[in-house]
Amino acid sequence: MTKSYKSIQPLDRVAIALMLVLCLLIGFMIWQGDAVKPIVRNFNWENQQIGAEDTAFTLTFSRPMDTKSVEDNLKIDPPLAGKISWAGRRMVYTLLTPAPYGTNYKVMLQGARDKFSQTQGKNRLIQAFTGSFSTRNRALLYIGANQEEQGKLVIYNLTQEQKKVLTPKDLIVMDFEPFPEGDKILFSARSSKNPDLLSAQLYTVTTGIVSKVGEQPEPAGKLDLILDNKDYQNLKFDLSPDGETIVVQRGKRDNPGDFGLWHLSATRDSSGEKPTPKRLESQPGGDFLITPDSKAVAVAQGQGTAILSLQGDTTKPLDFLPQFGLVQAFSKDGSQAAMVKFNTDYTRDLFLVTNQGVQKQLLKTTGSILGCNFDPASPTLYCLLTQLVSQEQYIEQPYLVAINLKTQEQKPLLMLPPAQRNVKMSLAPDGLAILLDQVVPVGNTTAPLPTNTLKTDNGEPIATSSLWLMPLLPIADQANLEIKPEQLPLVGFHPHWLP
Repeated sequence: MTKSYKSIQPLDRVAIALMLVLCLLIGFMIWQGDAVKPIVRNFNWENQQIGAEDTAFTLTFSRPMDTKSVEDNLKIDPPLAGKISWAGRRMVYTLLTPAPYGTNYKVMLQGARDKFSQTQGKNRLIQAFTGSFSTRNRALLYIGANQEEQGKLVIYNLTQEQKKVLTPKDLIVMDFEPFPEGDKILFSARSSKNPDLLSAQLYTVTTGIVSKVGEQPEPAGKLDLILDNKDYQNLKFDLSPDGETIVVQRGKRDNPGDFGLWHLSATRDSSGEKPTPKRLESQPGGDFLITPDSKAVAVAQGQGTAILSLQGDTTKPLDFLPQFGLVQAFSKDGSQAAMVKFNTDYTRDLFLVTNQGVQKQLLKTTGSILGCNFDPASPTLYCLLTQLVSQEQYIEQPYLVAINLKTQEQKPLLMLPPAQRNVKMSLAPDGLAILLDQVVPVGNTTAPLPTNTLKTDNGEPIATSSLWLMPLLPIADQANLEIKPEQLPLVGFHPHWLP
């Protein structure tokens, strides 16, 4: 016999030893049975910062679970109402209302059982799990009205009580809309040296905010010119809910009768070039609002409202509602709209119009309908209205009302001082508060005004303005509880919640 058959090589000894150990381990596991504890393998909101658009979290388990034991032992602190559904080893918890902003949450699970443990006469309990997530800080935007912040776009973090000016002093901000992630703001502004309200250009500016934990934010105040005013005047604009598209009402500088709607990308292309606006080939219209799916725009045309596609043929409307002259608001899912009907007797009706063809009158007013917002958490519509208090002088008094869309019950929430039509409202993304402004006009309008004088949408000079926060509760909880607005320590107007 040769030498190679007489001895075993060291590598062979190691391999044989490993095989013996593995055989012993396998035998031990077979003898012991399946006793591995189930675990939570994935929690998709772990260490994330969520917003109102985030409506459900998932827990993925290592093995099939006894669903009732999971549902009975799942705890969220602070509590968040929701409903549970299952898809194999994945549990989905869908929130009934948006999670309140500015809050840290824990998701805890212990005591839940494996699906097969009971039938096998065992009690395999899940390994205790704790996950955490948070909601975005409560933050608002406004246009400053004091000497230091005059005409500048300001962001104020209510949660952290921090304020930051976003735009430079040589620009007077006229209007703005935040992007859905809150990382940028689209705004129109004129030069502080030019009093012409029709000289606005469109810009974006960064806020310094990130929605995902661990991401590096862009520095706040980074400015980018999106649309200039060389050939056209930029009148009004709207940003699509997905933050991808801008619709602008524009008029030709050398031909005032040539005006219409244009659309363009909200960001520069991959080569860094500014987006090119394209005209919507349709008849001129008035006020407009992009639909919640970001694919169409509702435009007041003639005596009605046309729905125009932003992706296909715009010469023929997708739909036309002849009896409604204005869309005040869409619900988040696009299934409902608050629309205004202008009557021949100078009254206005507010209607709820659904995508199923239902048209329900909510109220009639002799004054104006200044703005409406759908509550994301309940079937409630909040509206800022005015009532006529002097027919001779035509003095209107604004007030805030909550309308239950199921019962059509109206509950006045707040009465504002008379003769103040330039009021703006903004409903918080979690539905728990409304922002309002109270503009004080310039008293002496005969004296010449500086070029950087702030003005309302209708050109009225602004002396100063205060901001107010109105806490909200569901209508059912407000029956015997008087809620009063709180004046914020900020001087500005046109308040808007950050998403």
